[in-house]
Parts: sequence; structure tokens; C-alpha cells
Amino acid sequence: MALLTSLLAGLLFGLGMAISGMVDPARVTGFLDLAGAWDPSLAFVMGGALLVFMPGYFLLVKPRSQSLLGEPIAVVPAPRLDRRLIGGAVLFGIGWGLVGICPGPALSLISSGQPMIMLFIAAMVAGILLVDRGLVPARSKAHQPIPPDPVK
Repeated sequence: MALLTSLLAGLLFGLGMAISGMVDPARVTGFLDLAGAWDPSLAFVMGGALLVFMPGYFLLVKPRSQSLLGEPIAVVPAPRLDRRLIGGAVLFGIGWGLVGICPGPALSLISSGQPMIMLFIAAMVAGILLVDRGLVPARSKAHQPIPPDPVK
């Protein structure tokens, strides 16, 4: 059931990205182009999403200690502001600004078969594998999230 719920949430997110046009790299780079022909539509999509999400989050999600499926909700400590966090944010921002694509929309654009999207996905997978194989130093144990308590 948890996998089905995750699949449905991902499909809903992808559908929302596609309907809003946020999978279009030109729209994203237009939003980031403050000195040129700025396109504010991304700000309206993000603002609208927050207006819909926030009441439900504060009234229904935040007060809960278990998910609707009975799974515990892990309390994750706030990350420390360190070089890895800042470096990752900068790298993500540079990639997003140059290409106009982030991982979510990129995955939804795989079916387009565009070479640029396939190159982006390949680079994203390569980065994940570099970290997974230990070629990029892993975070120390002090920075790892606290695992949830096992269900009793």
C-alpha cells in the first residue's frame, strides 16, 4: 500500500508539473532571467501550490505522529549549514539556471527522448553513482537523519 501511495503521489506531482508547464526549460530559464524577459509564471505556480498545501499541512500533517498508513513519521533534525550543503545547493542552482531543468521535471521528460534531457539524466545518474560509490566524500554520522523507531 505504501508503494501505491508513493506512486500516486509521484504521478499527481508529475501531472501538476506538466499541466502548469513547469517541465518546459524555456519557462524555467525565463523565470530565472531577471535582467531580460522575465516570466513570473513559475512564481505563481509555486505560490499557488503553497496556498493549497500549507493549510492541509498545518492542520492535518504536522500534528500527526503516524502516517495515514500507520507508519511512524520520522523526526529529521535540521541540517547543519556546512560546505557540503552549500556546495550542493550552489551546484543544483547552477545546473538549474543553465539548463532550466531539475530532477523532477527531467524524469517526467524522459518520454520526450530529447538528447538534452537524456544527457541531463545521464549526468544526474553519474552524480548519484559517484556519491554512492564513495568517490565523493560521504557525510559524517553526525549529519545523518535519525531513523524512525521500529513499529511495535
